[in-house]
Amino acid sequence: MNRLFSLSEANSLIPQLKVLLAKVQAAKRRMMEMKPHLEKAVQAHVYDWGSRFGCEYVGILDAFQLAVHDIEELGVVIKDLDLGLCDFPHQRDGRVVYLCWKQDEKEVAWWHDLDSGFAGRQPV
Repeated sequence: MNRLFSLSEANSLIPQLKVLLAKVQAAKRRMMEMKPHLEKAVQAHVYDWGSRFGCEYVGILDAFQLAVHDIEELGVVIKDLDLGLCDFPHQRDGRVVYLCWKQDEKEVAWWHDLDSGFAGRQPV
């Protein structure tokens, strides 16, 4: 938590976050599609040493990790990649809380205490 966001700063990152989250989610989907093939390769590695998906998987994993890193570098806390749930550290009434945003929401309109999570969301 190296950065505190104002509401307008958090909202200004939404377009960039949507792009990065889409990259992460697409990479994750592709890795999950490849998982059965890679598991077979691991089981059979004694016989054939690999999978035709190995290099592609490594490239997708790199893209996944880079997009996650780019989100974290912004100071955004990723809570759930599948939902696109992100938190922005924010100071409210003299204490640090999270501004809370989900990928299908137009803008940041919620906040919650650090320990209450999504279930404790309240309107901004």
